[in-house]
Amino acid sequence: MTLSQTVDQELAALAETLRRSTVQIQGRRSGVGSGIIWHSDGLIVTNAHVLRGKRAIATLADGRSFEARVIATDWQRDLASLVINASGLPAVAVADSRQIRVGELVFAVGNPLGVTGVLTTGIVHAMPSSKPFNRRSWIQANLRLAPGNSGGPLANAQGQVIGVNSMIVDGRAFAIPSQTVERFLSSRDRRPYLGITLQPVLVPWQGDRYLGWLALEISPNSPADVGGLLPGDVLVGINEQRFQTSEDLAFILSEANPGDALSLDLVRSGQMTALTLVVGHHGGAKAA
Repeated sequence: MTLSQTVDQELAALAETLRRSTVQIQGRRSGVGSGIIWHSDGLIVTNAHVLRGKRAIATLADGRSFEARVIATDWQRDLASLVINASGLPAVAVADSRQIRVGELVFAVGNPLGVTGVLTTGIVHAMPSSKPFNRRSWIQANLRLAPGNSGGPLANAQGQVIGVNSMIVDGRAFAIPSQTVERFLSSRDRRPYLGITLQPVLVPWQGDRYLGWLALEISPNSPADVGGLLPGDVLVGINEQRFQTSEDLAFILSEANPGDALSLDLVRSGQMTALTLVVGHHGGAKAA
């Protein structure tokens, strides 16, 4: 067997694996999009913009159709999770999107313009920004996608999913990284928690004014309490990046996982200092 034949066979096998794990999503009042079988027990991931309402029809690669129930939606991340009454499904293998490098070969599968299971190839053009308050982190690839690809998988050369295709801008495909998807899925059960009751304030500092969060109350034995945060401390940033909007702290927490360490910049007794807190989780917490 020649090298060319070997490569052809490997690509065909990769494409078939991805197709089996890609579903067609028909929203109640929207067009057709794609979805990814994330877990074999019927959990499907797609884009939030593919759906309208709490129900959709999911059609598998083998032709079976199921009514899917939407269980979570995040419009900021453009992600949604659905569940169908099925088991033993061909779930995707998921890779850590942080390991992807610019120039790597990638593959996308979806249902563009009503054609099912279309495979597209390209290379990674750019990776997500590492800025702390970057609300839209994308993997960019030079893939030719079309309406109907939204919600489908972006995979590496091993067939492992590294992202969820979301949109096309100037001929480039933008995909939501797999790490963002995993955080979205886990956040339903393990909401990040620091244990602080906060109030927004403006902090005068060296001739300027910063947006800050005044710590009004610290919950006993919470991550904030254990880490040494005190009532009266004013949080002004994370990792030496100042808060720019009132949503920045909430965004950082939504992206964090329990066990992550956050370096908080704060003002205490008129002095700027830093404090490291380990994120916990508390399903019923109302504080940050």
